[in-house]
Amino acid sequence: MIIFSIGQLGWSMLSGLINAWLVTFYLPTQSDIDAGATQFIKPGLIIFGFLTILGLITAASRIFDAVTDPLIASMSDRSKNPRGRRIPFMQYAAVPLSIVTVLLFCAPVNAISGINVAWISVFILLFYLFMTMYCTPYNALISEFGKTQDDRMFISTAISLTFFAGTLIAYTPFVFAGMLRESVGFSWGYRICFIVIAVIACIAMLLPTLLLKEKEFVDTKPSEANMFKSLASTFKNKDFRVFVGSDIMYWIGLTLFQTGLPFFVKVSMEIDESYTMIFMGGMTVLSAVFYPFVSGMVRKFGKKKLTICGFLGLALAYIITALIRVIPINGVILGGIICVIAAFPMALLGIIPQSIVADVAEAEGIVTGENREGMFFAARTFAMKWGQSIAMLVFTSLAIIGTTQNKNANEITASAKGLTIVAVCAVAFCVLGAVILAAYNEKKVMSTIQSKNKTEEK
Repeated sequence: MIIFSIGQLGWSMLSGLINAWLVTFYLPTQSDIDAGATQFIKPGLIIFGFLTILGLITAASRIFDAVTDPLIASMSDRSKNPRGRRIPFMQYAAVPLSIVTVLLFCAPVNAISGINVAWISVFILLFYLFMTMYCTPYNALISEFGKTQDDRMFISTAISLTFFAGTLIAYTPFVFAGMLRESVGFSWGYRICFIVIAVIACIAMLLPTLLLKEKEFVDTKPSEANMFKSLASTFKNKDFRVFVGSDIMYWIGLTLFQTGLPFFVKVSMEIDESYTMIFMGGMTVLSAVFYPFVSGMVRKFGKKKLTICGFLGLALAYIITALIRVIPINGVILGGIICVIAAFPMALLGIIPQSIVADVAEAEGIVTGENREGMFFAARTFAMKWGQSIAMLVFTSLAIIGTTQNKNANEITASAKGLTIVAVCAVAFCVLGAVILAAYNEKKVMSTIQSKNKTEEK
């Protein structure tokens, strides 16, 4: 299980590079341009009045990504490869994914050019294709490798920690690129860091595929259903539909907060933007401290109750965020309070939902006789991506209320009023997520799994 979790360290590093650096690299601020950054594509909010060219490319690529999720899941579920249904996909995807990630930051024309736009468009599609080829089968193995509830919680905790570590590593170019800048130039200072991270990530992703023999741990029958039938069957499961509805609310609320954090810091709290990294880092580290306690709490209280508590805990953090301009406390102290309150709910919601999907997938397999773990996790990923996309649209629409937007700038101009509305919306989405999850029948799912275990013991 530890070897398995190393795979998530690898892909989270590459995902972190895209999340942290794609916009920063291709839409540099004026201070970066003054320091030697190159403008590779035309800047400004010139698409529909609220999107950059890069924003449109990214939005289109996420739609492509959402479509490929069920396709790869179906191919993996139906695979009859003698080495297993999952690991061959992961092995084939690891090297191309690492290479494509680096090439995405290597636009060929060292100036604003349509060729660069085409280059970014192609390689971001390839990035999401190979990412899906690795992550969808990988996530399906959570259910298949985790034979017991304790195993699943251990795996969910381990991959949450490696995801946290991989994301932190993806931010290291903030430190090392500046050291290289004088000798190799602004762009190559970052590219060298990206290459080193991609090599480490590739090794991490390959380790589980080389050291683990899937057939020794997993004995499942490939699904015979095609993609559309498999996807339809997956969403026929009422408990899974309830979970997905709740999960979409979670991702909308979380993304609204994460996207808005720099704006809350600078506009609402009226403190230096550098505190964004301090707050995010502190919240993540504190959240990781709680990870070891989650498994014990699950055994005592169950997954459903704790997940609902996670929703309500995040809602409380967002309520305080909405009241930033009202509460008479220093911005730095208030930011710290918000991060402390949000840390434990983030620990709960970072670990338990993966395990819930694994439970529902196993129970469905017991009832129907079809092993479609890949499709269940692909559907969950689909929900995550749509939740994130909806959140970005909501944020860019609401945050600018009460201010005049500069269409020639890459960044949106947020107002305190707009950010308060964003925080209130995040509260509403979290509460709605808790209400929806209340309909999840955890007792039925767990009794189905337990009945199978008792039969096998006999």
